[in-house]
Amino acid sequence: MPSALKPRPAGGLPEAAREPTLAAAPPRPSGPGRPPAHVAIIMDGNRRWAEARGMAVSLGHKAGAEAARRAIEAAGRNGVSWLTLFAFSSENWMRPAEEVTALTGLLRYYLRSEVETLAREGVRLRVIGDRLRFGPETAREIDRAEAATAGGTRLNLTIALSYGARAEILAAARAIAAAARAGTLDPEALDEAGFAAHLYTAGMPDPDLIIRTSGEQRLSNFLLWQAAYAEFVFLDVLWPDFEAAHLEEALADFARRERRYGARSG
Repeated sequence: MPSALKPRPAGGLPEAAREPTLAAAPPRPSGPGRPPAHVAIIMDGNRRWAEARGMAVSLGHKAGAEAARRAIEAAGRNGVSWLTLFAFSSENWMRPAEEVTALTGLLRYYLRSEVETLAREGVRLRVIGDRLRFGPETAREIDRAEAATAGGTRLNLTIALSYGARAEILAAARAIAAAARAGTLDPEALDEAGFAAHLYTAGMPDPDLIIRTSGEQRLSNFLLWQAAYAEFVFLDVLWPDFEAAHLEEALADFARRERRYGARSG
């Protein structure tokens, strides 16, 4: 089986199905000239890529899977420790049934066929989002994949599946309200870190850099809380055409920026 961190021949299965859990080591801070510790990517453009070529949308998703593999390889090569890929939003369930079926089929295939390679390569996987919506069989496959790769320290790979940031924040608020009613949490003592501990991304560093492909310039309900101080790069390339050079270009752009977090420079 090909390496998860090496390019694969065309026709492979979705990187979009990969899933990480948390690294044991603390996140490395970003700084001038250093790669971002955490890169998140909104992988946009599979459908348009396929339609422009007169192809079935499912083939666009397969081509997007190959692009995800290239992104993972490039992230590992360029010193990125955390990579989060937005693969399937909670709104994507409203797409045509045949497209959803194809996507979930790719996810199941990936979970069954690739996990050993990822574990061997030191990639730790985690899925965030409403995994139960994919059904109990797929949810169990996700659980097994996370457990099998739990020892990985080379790259923390998170896949957002059936994910929506507003739903994530609402679920956190409800959990906090329930804890307050039960008397196990003092609302007056709640701070940002305490709130973040109730999000899907608990234990992960916030993204330093968010990349979106396809020329669109919006977050589309992705990591709304976590993106507070992220830098953004918008690329006019459809996701299946994404190459390592595009990631390296975005990393170089990030390295030239001065991050002030609301403070003055100098």
